[in-house]
Amino acid sequence: MKFTKRQEAIIKIVKNEQPITSEAIAEKLGVTRAALRADLAILTMTGTLDARPKVGYVYLGKKIDGEILENLSKIKVGDIMSKPVTVNGDTTVYDAIVHLFLHDVGTLFVENNGNLVGAASRKDFLKIAIGGTDIHRVPVGVIMTRMPNIIYGYPEESAYSLAKKIIEHEIDSIPIVEKSCESDNGKVNLKIVGKISKTNITKLFVNLGEAN
Repeated sequence: MKFTKRQEAIIKIVKNEQPITSEAIAEKLGVTRAALRADLAILTMTGTLDARPKVGYVYLGKKIDGEILENLSKIKVGDIMSKPVTVNGDTTVYDAIVHLFLHDVGTLFVENNGNLVGAASRKDFLKIAIGGTDIHRVPVGVIMTRMPNIIYGYPEESAYSLAKKIIEHEIDSIPIVEKSCESDNGKVNLKIVGKISKTNITKLFVNLGEAN
C-alpha cells in the first residue's frame, strides 16, 4: 500500500517525536486536526501507527493485514455512503447557513432538479458572512464552487478509492452521483444520490478493525 506525501510526513514526525498527539502533528503540518482524521485512521488501520489514549501516536511499522486490505477493496461506496444534504441554487445564503448547521455538516451540495451543479463549504459561507454582504439576499448559487470543478464519485467505486480522493484533494466530503441522460438532447446529468465524508471512512476503518 502506497502512502501519500502527507502520510509519509506524519510517519516521519511520529518516528522522531513519539509519543505525539494529533493536535501536535496537525500544528507541525500547518493543518487542522480534522484534516488529518482520515490520514491517521489509515495509518493506524495499517498498523503503521498506534493511537494510545491520553498519550498520543507511536510508530509501530507493521505491514497491513492482507485480509483487511482485501476487505476494504471489496467494499463499495454505495454500501457506506450517507444521505446528502442539498439545497437549490436559489436558496439564500442565510437559509443555506441555517440548513448547514441544522444538519451539522461541513458542505452543502447544490442541485437543480436533483442534478449536482455545485457545492458550498463552511469556508465559503464564512467568507461572505464576514464580507458585509447581505446574506438574506444573495443566493447560494453565487458563492458555490461550480461543476466541473467538483470532485465526485460513483456508488460502484471502492471505498478505498474515495478515501484516497478525500486525502489527495484535502476535502471533507464528496458527493456520490449516478449518470442520467435527458431524452431530448442526450445531455448527461449527474444525479446526486449520496455522499462520502471523512466520518464515513473513519467509521469504516473502525468497523473493519473490530471485525478483525
